[in-house]
Amino acid sequence: MADIRKNRAETKARIFIIIESFLTREAYSGFLLFGAALLAMILANSPWSQFYFDLWHTPVGLEIGERILDMDLGHWVNDGLMALFFLLIGLEIKRELMVGELSSLRKAAFPLVAALGGIVVPMFFYMAVNLQQGGQLSGFGIPMATDIAFALGFLLLLGSRVPLALKIFVISLAVFDDLAAVILVALFYTSSLDLPALGYAAATLAALVLLNRLGIKKLVPYLLLGILLWFWVEASGIHATIAGILLALTIPVGSRISSERFLDISRYELDAFGKHETNRKNMLLTPEQQDSLEAIEDAYEAVQNPLVRLEHRLHPIRAFFIIPLFAFANAGVQIAGGSFQLLSPVSLGILLGLTLGKPLGIIGITYLTERLGWVQKPSSLSWKHIIGAGILGGVGFTMSIFITQLAFEDAATIATAKLPIVACSLVMGIIGVLYLLRLKSER
Repeated sequence: MADIRKNRAETKARIFIIIESFLTREAYSGFLLFGAALLAMILANSPWSQFYFDLWHTPVGLEIGERILDMDLGHWVNDGLMALFFLLIGLEIKRELMVGELSSLRKAAFPLVAALGGIVVPMFFYMAVNLQQGGQLSGFGIPMATDIAFALGFLLLLGSRVPLALKIFVISLAVFDDLAAVILVALFYTSSLDLPALGYAAATLAALVLLNRLGIKKLVPYLLLGILLWFWVEASGIHATIAGILLALTIPVGSRISSERFLDISRYELDAFGKHETNRKNMLLTPEQQDSLEAIEDAYEAVQNPLVRLEHRLHPIRAFFIIPLFAFANAGVQIAGGSFQLLSPVSLGILLGLTLGKPLGIIGITYLTERLGWVQKPSSLSWKHIIGAGILGGVGFTMSIFITQLAFEDAATIATAKLPIVACSLVMGIIGVLYLLRLKSER
């Protein structure tokens, strides 16, 4: 019994370390994201503005057989690199649903209801403004998303002043937001379909599913087929980022060997390593010792969960390269002499959706459903914490800009949408930090 308790305590400690590592990495990514966005705004309104905008229109082509993808650099960032972003989103959703904070209805119910409120109410605000004033309804998805990196970046400013449970709640909320964004892109932001390319994409997806069913645990075959899947999805007319989600769903969860087998191999090879230590004549390892290390390395790779291993490797790429580069490519808006209208229906809809719709939706629906007994608020969080999370829900930077690029074709409308997204994300983040900071000081 004592050993079981000890193992449980060690497992909880490891999970805590993993969560803290994830939070810190994503939070620092938020600062880098803000820096990239700020640099983009500066360049877009500087004497080098023409160079900045021309850079993202540089043509870059890719040809496979008779199929040619001819896109500019900005589209490669938005359609290519963001597919990796969506791949990681898919991995996170799959992990959370299988073994994480969303693995049971009891755990998932509260953040799920919060996410639904944070999706429906901002959409209502946007639609109400644009229906009344004859605006563009296609942007209804813009104020629905929460930027996890940016929001956690603001939470990092508070350090230990906020409970870990609040950070986990914000992550869970953002996971459901991301899932809604994926469905939104698939259903509403798809152009005309190329049926032959769609067929090739379906065949590639079937091959990925077959790999999973055959128990293939190596990641390389999945990633190679994933590149092919991305190409055919892009060619089919469906937005290429959906390929990242589809690939994530096929990545296997189980490891090649059990933990017990890994321990047996490690003990045996470490024992062999020690026995040959007396045969060493210099600082170099003996051939037998080198073989033992390689066997342990192979076992180390085999015991790791493929999904978690890929997620772990992609996190730094997303946090410190993809998201900042996306922000740098898309956040640049010319303010002086710009053709956008600050009080247009699109701008007002986004403004009201992020500043009022998000907090009201998250706070109001969770409070109502909790009072009705449909969900249960985590005991470690107070309603004041939920209010703070609702305010931070208005930080919708990355995904909001991404949906803007899909929703509108006119450059002036895109610029009109981007400015309130950037401004609201910054303002709501600051307000959320100040609120939670004041909440801590009141105790």
